[in-house]
This record gives sequence, structure tokens and C-alpha cells, in this order.
Amino acid sequence: MTKGLFYCGFLLFLLSGCTEESEGRVLRLAHGLDTSHPVHKGMVNMAERLAELSDGELTISIYPNNQLGTERQSLELLQIGSLDMTKVSAAVLENFSPEIAVLSLPYIFRGREHVYKFQDSELGREMLTTSEQYRLRGLVYYDAGQRSFYTKDHPVNVPDDLKGEKIRVQLSATAIAMVQALGGSPTPISYGELYTALQQGVVDGAENNPPSFYTSRHYEVCKFYTLDEHTAVPDVLMIGTEAFARLNEQEQQWLQQAADESVTYQRELWQEAEQEALDAVEAEGVQIIRPDKGPFIEQTAPILESYRDQPRLYSLIQQIIAMAPENEG
Repeated sequence: MTKGLFYCGFLLFLLSGCTEESEGRVLRLAHGLDTSHPVHKGMVNMAERLAELSDGELTISIYPNNQLGTERQSLELLQIGSLDMTKVSAAVLENFSPEIAVLSLPYIFRGREHVYKFQDSELGREMLTTSEQYRLRGLVYYDAGQRSFYTKDHPVNVPDDLKGEKIRVQLSATAIAMVQALGGSPTPISYGELYTALQQGVVDGAENNPPSFYTSRHYEVCKFYTLDEHTAVPDVLMIGTEAFARLNEQEQQWLQQAADESVTYQRELWQEAEQEALDAVEAEGVQIIRPDKGPFIEQTAPILESYRDQPRLYSLIQQIIAMAPENEG
């Protein structure tokens, strides 16, 4: 508790008085990604577009690489008004806004087209505001691809290959339940500590999208990458409700427009980065496995069914599944 209070106090000192500058208002955006990441580049594009739309009256200053804390810490700073904006995985956001958990369910999305159709829909936009009661407001979703397993010692061709394997997961109840359903041993570890954990055998593998697998250099330790594509957990661009309320109506419109326009740009970057990452890790000796997804879908199906006793969430799940294009259903 003392450490947490010190951290918050330090950030309050660092960020206090930083939202106003002589030439206009500045929003502070912190996140944990490297500057080469497609999502970071999408946010840079948003910042540039916002400066254009507002003629410099409203700008964004970006702090990447966990400079101001982890994703969870950044969300907490948004809640108390000490930070304006952040990017978080929906898997982390579900700890603050339970409804978001459905976006992390295994095989709720059956492909990229399905993901985009949901995110661009009225239902997708409505879900961005479900966290407002927790002082957090979503602006847009960024493409974070589909997550797949990578392992050190042997390939994963079928769910049974995960039995007894310690698999790093995000601190997400949904992610933990998924790995357990597939027979693995879910092990929450900070992303920044994962490379060392893989090296030292603390975990036997992990799961993530291709660009993250590549840019993290986890391919140096894990030589098997199974594209089972179990989840398509989006990144979510967040602003604190306090920070959003400080903006006038015109500024809010500028910000939302800049964020919306950055999504198209970021999706193009993501698709390019995904293929580049797969080519690169394969060149580094990684064996890429494309398994039959049927057994993985079947073994994780009870997780979706477990929501039957929560009618509102179960209805939401069914609405999302129904959006799947015929070729991805």
C-alpha cells in the first residue's frame, strides 16, 4: 500500500500542471508498447491528426515503454485524474469493466473480418462506454491480431500437447480459464518479465500475436509457434472520464475524429506487421504450426456456455457470434 501511494504521489507530482501549455491543451497518453509497434504508430497518427484538426489547440504527448507504469497502473491513474489517456488490452480492462471480458473469450471471433465487423458496429461502440461508471471511457479499438501459443520444448498440434505445460497468461480470469480448459497450467507473469521467465524455465511457453512474439524477441527462446488463433483480444484506447469532461464539445469531437481515423491506418500497419513478423521468426528457425482448430474450439466451448446463468452477457456473446461473416462462421 505504501509503495502504491508513493507511486501515485510521484506521478501526481510528475503530471500535475502538465495538461495546460501556453500554446494549447496537452493530453498525456502513456502505454507499455515499444515505439516500433503498430499500435504505438496508430496513436502517433492520431496525435498528428488531432494537432491538424485543432490547429494546435489540442495535442497529445505520448509516453511509451511503460515509462509511467504498467497498463493496470495507467488505468488507475486515469481513474484518479493523474493521467489523461492510455492504451490497454481488453484482457486487462476486464478487471475494471467486467462486461469487456466477453471480448477475451476463446473463439468468440472467427477471423479478422468478424473482428472488424463487431468493432465498427453500434454494439461495439456501445461497449466502449460501459466502463464510464468506473471513470474510464473507451474511444476506439486497435487491432491486436489473434493470439496463439508458442512453446520452448515441443510443438502444440492438439490441445493435449498443452497438458502440464506452464503457459504465461495475462492477469485475466478469462485467459486463465482458457488455458485450464486446454489442459495447461496458466501462469500470470508481467509481460516485461516474460523473456527471463522463459529463459529460466519459470514457464514453458506463452501466447500472443505474431508482431508481439517477434518484437519481444521471445522467438529466441521459443522455437514452436502454433497458429491456433484462440482469441482476438483488441487493444482499447482509453481516456479518463475526468479528462474527457475537461474538454469542451469541440475538443471532444476533434479527439474522437482523430482516434477514429487512426484506426484505419493502424489496421493497415497491423496486417503488414503480422506477415513481416511471421516471415522473420520463420527465418530465425521458428517452426510455424497451423493446426486443425476444431479440437481447440470444442474443448473451450464450455467457457462460453458458462455464461448462460448471466443472461445479459450471454445475449451479448450470442450477438457477437451472430456477426460472423459466412466465410468465417
